[in-house]
Amino acid sequence: MAQPYVITLSRDFASMGRTIAQLLSQRLGCAFYDRDIVEQTARRMGLPVSVISDTEEAAHNLFYKRIYPLGMGVRSMQDEIFQVQKNIIRDLAAKENCIVVGRCADYVLKDLPHVLHVHIFAPEEQRFKNCVQKLEMEPEAARRTIARVDRARELYHQLYGGGDVFTNCHVMLNSSQFGVEGTARILEGIARDTLPVSKP
Repeated sequence: MAQPYVITLSRDFASMGRTIAQLLSQRLGCAFYDRDIVEQTARRMGLPVSVISDTEEAAHNLFYKRIYPLGMGVRSMQDEIFQVQKNIIRDLAAKENCIVVGRCADYVLKDLPHVLHVHIFAPEEQRFKNCVQKLEMEPEAARRTIARVDRARELYHQLYGGGDVFTNCHVMLNSSQFGVEGTARILEGIARDTLPVSKP
């Protein structure tokens, strides 16, 4: 069996990256993994999904507030979660063609052939509009969340991904320039040109 291809996708908060990844998986006819990895992690660790999610969120808050010494129990658990998720991501990449969102997948799979590492971004004002109009967030909460999540993801990637999100990046696209469908269509073209994707 040929080595499967994998697309990893990191994104700025509210850049519509997850929606783009879902649409791209439909256009390519490949699997899509995001929250599924949390569920698989919970099963492998014998823990409720809520514990994995809460630990991830707590760890992100610790990163953002820079209070690691006060939360080493959470940090230790987060280290263990990352190792389990790393194994899951590698297992998925070996099994089937897929798109993996977040979780430093670009770093985890950087040594594999047939991979495409994508980062989706958008100007902050467009992401603010997405938060308010599409996610139905209050304006003040939207501003705070954009800053908090962006910083948390940045620090998480520095800790577990060997650098920033651009270190292994092959393609960066501004989703506000091309829209969700346009961005997915562009990425489909790049994937079909550079990866062993079956003809439609």
